[in-house]
Amino acid sequence: MNSTNRGLNRFLLAILGIVVLAAGVLTSWAGAAPVLARQWTRIGQDALAWTRQQLRAAPIPGTDTSWWTAASLLAVVLALVLLVFWIRSQGGGHTRRIGTHEDAGRGATTVDVSYAAEAITDATAGNDQILSTTVTAWRLKDSDALKINVQARRGASPADIASAMEVVIAGLDTILGEQVPVLVHIGSGPRSRFAGPELVH
Repeated sequence: MNSTNRGLNRFLLAILGIVVLAAGVLTSWAGAAPVLARQWTRIGQDALAWTRQQLRAAPIPGTDTSWWTAASLLAVVLALVLLVFWIRSQGGGHTRRIGTHEDAGRGATTVDVSYAAEAITDATAGNDQILSTTVTAWRLKDSDALKINVQARRGASPADIASAMEVVIAGLDTILGEQVPVLVHIGSGPRSRFAGPELVH
């Protein structure tokens, strides 16, 4: 539950997997077929000779370094900088807080996720359809959010649980003084065989 682009991540992982798989297949094939191994060796030698020729063809005046070497190093540095910015743009993942309230001239008040977890546990303690709840906080790009996992009793109504959780969340918003983004997952556990929907508030 963060702002990471899962589709892009899966695409990049798929491309990486295909490349690794192709490299493994070619390596195995080259080991089993001497003709292919000799051909790949020749291709590699030709590529190395061409690279050396290009490096010698564009030297930096007064040095033994090629412009191609400098350009390659610059490209690597640029790629690392872009990678750092990309990582920083991703969702922040788990956090221990669910909001910070600024008070001009008096400082700031931070609400710990354990406070919300205890409040939700107390609010659902009298509901016979709910066996347990677990609460985690996530950092999104511009705000904190909660994820509430609800373990339902076997045979419980997901609609009734969803309605009860809406009341609990409304009460939590009142206590916090603001509306916090919440994802409620109604599912099963070792003591129940029940799969339910998710409620986004």
